[in-house]
Amino acid sequence: MSQTHGRQAEHTDPSLYRSAAEAMAAPPERLAYVAGFDRAGRQPDALLTVDTDPGSASYGKVLNFAELPTLGDELHHFGWNACSSALAHACHENPERRYLLLPGLRSSRLHVMDTRPDPVRPRLVKTVEAEELAAKAGYSRPHTLHCGPDGVFLSCLGAGDGSDGPGGVALLDHTTFDVRRAWETERGPQHFAYDVWWHLGTNVGVTSEWGSPWMVEDGVVPDLLLGRKYGHALHFWELDSGRHLQRIDLGDQYQMVLELRPAHDPQAEWGFVGVVANVEDLSSSVWLWYRDGPAFTARKVIEIPADPAKAEELPPALQPFGAVPPLVTDINLSVDDRWLYVSAWGTGELFQYDVSDPFHPRLASSVRLGGVAARTPHPAAPERPLSGAPQMVEISRDGRRLYLTNSLYGAWDDQFYPDGIEPWMVKLDADTEAGGLTVDQRFFPHGADFRGLRVHQTHLAGGDASSDSYCYR
Repeated sequence: MSQTHGRQAEHTDPSLYRSAAEAMAAPPERLAYVAGFDRAGRQPDALLTVDTDPGSASYGKVLNFAELPTLGDELHHFGWNACSSALAHACHENPERRYLLLPGLRSSRLHVMDTRPDPVRPRLVKTVEAEELAAKAGYSRPHTLHCGPDGVFLSCLGAGDGSDGPGGVALLDHTTFDVRRAWETERGPQHFAYDVWWHLGTNVGVTSEWGSPWMVEDGVVPDLLLGRKYGHALHFWELDSGRHLQRIDLGDQYQMVLELRPAHDPQAEWGFVGVVANVEDLSSSVWLWYRDGPAFTARKVIEIPADPAKAEELPPALQPFGAVPPLVTDINLSVDDRWLYVSAWGTGELFQYDVSDPFHPRLASSVRLGGVAARTPHPAAPERPLSGAPQMVEISRDGRRLYLTNSLYGAWDDQFYPDGIEPWMVKLDADTEAGGLTVDQRFFPHGADFRGLRVHQTHLAGGDASSDSYCYR
């Protein structure tokens, strides 16, 4: 370790971990932060704090609503100002995992919440307006946020004027949260944007594709989907310069290439990405990207078929097909790179795969909750059919606990669950040795617990499987 790294480590937040193994050995989470939004835009969105301490009298309860001062933001994905990647370079004088940055997918605003001194009650300390994002980076509709070694990376779906694009990544200052610039310096063929991640140890960036704002604003557009017009490619970049290196087209039948989950090992050069739909049979899939010589390649390693269903069980959008597509809209990889979790938001299933050999995933377990046709109830309330389904999945650092929420995106919710989505959050206990999932019957905030807000992404105090990239093995 260099002297710079040594000096920095002495003064950093203890929740910034040098390696994945160190993160896994850290104390368990006691709080979860959850993005809540009002689909109607009549009440403020909020950052919710949920008690995850099983020894607490308020375990599984919503402890606080940190409301935004604005309406119509649609909080979606969010993230920390700093994470373990801060240990890669001396880019922070005293890095600390303190601020949560909350993009509004519809408003293009960014709200900054301070989790100190009271982690239960974060307070708003700054708002970055849409005009700043557009003027300094040329983007709008911020979607996904990750803290990197040289700044906060904010992926955005649209151009600054909200038009067709191209979308891309805005780079924000770690400390002031000011928008600095667009990250890309040579864009190459990239046009659509969605997620951004990287292989920190080898200076490689990766981005995926959804669609431009007008293509997603009102949900899935059948003509665009069947016409194979949504994103279907991966892009690889030089991380420090923002220079485009390579495009991999998965095939235009594989529509909407979304969540990226690279290996946590900083020297590894592989990862998984979820694909929402194959328009030829409505199946969903997970692909593995990996380096093959001087370039990257990708191959499909998991395929999940559609479930046949009666027309009366289906929303209008699906009745002509007589089936429920899995709609894989989130995946997550455990910190030890051993277990991959796949959310099928259409059929209502959460899959656990052993990916010790990432080229040959092995299905180990699954749990059903909700679903377009099934409406499988929570075991703690067997008389209560669930709307929505496992969507965002977050994994604790040690891999033993999973947290699920059931809303995807307001416009998609309306299409696939037209009778409405009652919000819920579920915790699963995972067997990290042999595999297996069990629903925690004590943890089930739902309905009125969320005061009318739908719930989307979850992050855990102290970090989780999707918050951090690590600098050392």
